Amino acid sequence: MARFAAPSWLRVFVLACAAIFATIAPAAAQGLIRDAEMEALLRDYADPVLTAAGLQPDDVEILIVNDQTPNAFVAAGQRIFIHTGLVTRAQTPNELIGVIAHETGHISGGHLARNRQAMEASMRPAFISIGLGILAIAAGAPDAGAALISGAPQFAQGNFVRHTQVQESAADQLAVTVLDQTGQSGEGLISFFNREFRPSEFLVRRAPAYVVTHPFTSDRVEALRQRVDSAEHHGATDSPESIARFNLVKAKLVGFLEPPGRVLAAYPESDRSQPARYARAVSAYRESRLDVARGLVQSLIDESPDNPYFEELMGQILFENGRAAESLPFNQRALALRPDEPLLQIAVARSLLGAQGRDGAPEAIRQLQRAVALEPDNAFAWREMASAHDLLGQDGLARLASAEQAYAVGDLPRAQNFAERARQSLTAGTPPWRRAGDIIASARVQIEDEGGRS
Repeated sequence: MARFAAPSWLRVFVLACAAIFATIAPAAAQGLIRDAEMEALLRDYADPVLTAAGLQPDDVEILIVNDQTPNAFVAAGQRIFIHTGLVTRAQTPNELIGVIAHETGHISGGHLARNRQAMEASMRPAFISIGLGILAIAAGAPDAGAALISGAPQFAQGNFVRHTQVQESAADQLAVTVLDQTGQSGEGLISFFNREFRPSEFLVRRAPAYVVTHPFTSDRVEALRQRVDSAEHHGATDSPESIARFNLVKAKLVGFLEPPGRVLAAYPESDRSQPARYARAVSAYRESRLDVARGLVQSLIDESPDNPYFEELMGQILFENGRAAESLPFNQRALALRPDEPLLQIAVARSLLGAQGRDGAPEAIRQLQRAVALEPDNAFAWREMASAHDLLGQDGLARLASAEQAYAVGDLPRAQNFAERARQSLTAGTPPWRRAGDIIASARVQIEDEGGRS
């Protein structure tokens, strides 16, 4: 392959364009995690707020990001991403709900669509600067031209952050409105901002203006305070039930995500509360101290036999340590308490397959069908479905489930391949045969579209 050295002005131009898009483009997504208990809590907190904002809760997806920074954001349409660090750092349900209300403000205000427009508008002066720089270089002033080109990212980012600062303030104000409409106080949003962000404000104030995407915390708190203090439900507090659920979810997260030493520091052996035992049980399970973990979980089950998530944890501990038969009754009791929870349906199916093999496959398939009816894109459920059909010798349905699994994760060539193989074994004209055809057609179109764009 031939090599060539680009002129210095061209290298500056390319780097400037790259910098513009790098500074304005959204950050790459972190890994997502699933947890039935946490998802149920977030839904119960978010749905009234979403309704008050004029949104349909079923249209808004809530996803959990495995990231310990106290953050949340809206992206990809009506999707709210909640960092695990937001839950563990929040001190009350009201603080967590306040942040959810703020993100709801971004959706209700149509900020994602407006961001695209603002981004395009912010690029215009940047490209003008680059064009002037190229002209200056062509006219024999390379230093001036390079300065104009290298300054282009600051032009673009400076225009864009002024737009985002207005949006953040608007989302704050809408949060207070919907919180009050749902009988809740906005005090949690203020306390969260003061504790988590205000201590570092002196550093933010020293940063270049073109990188400050949010208003200064002190200004946000002052604007919020005026609204919160005059709101009808300013003095509202969290219910004991909400606090109890929140403390359990927070403890569970700490147990799963923090090193054992930090878990014990937060929840020492002397603390016999349910959240403390929950956190220590999860931590012991992660360290393979199974007797300790099982003893703690059993004590929780004995005290709260109607809590499906204690049953689920015991089922998980047993299943993942090769005791599928023992895990089955715990997972079944969890599902009986939360019959429409897809993750619990999948857990029962896994226990059935692990404990009973072929004999358990029909019931496992029934549970998995219920799960994918609620979550059609659940790739893990489709993978288990393929295994269950394979145990029964149902090759066509097993390959179709594998096609569904590949399609759910975006592996289009693999989805197309498995769907084509499924159609060879399925009876023509049946719903599974037609579904395989749908996957083939859809995957082919998307592959061709991607090829055309590359």
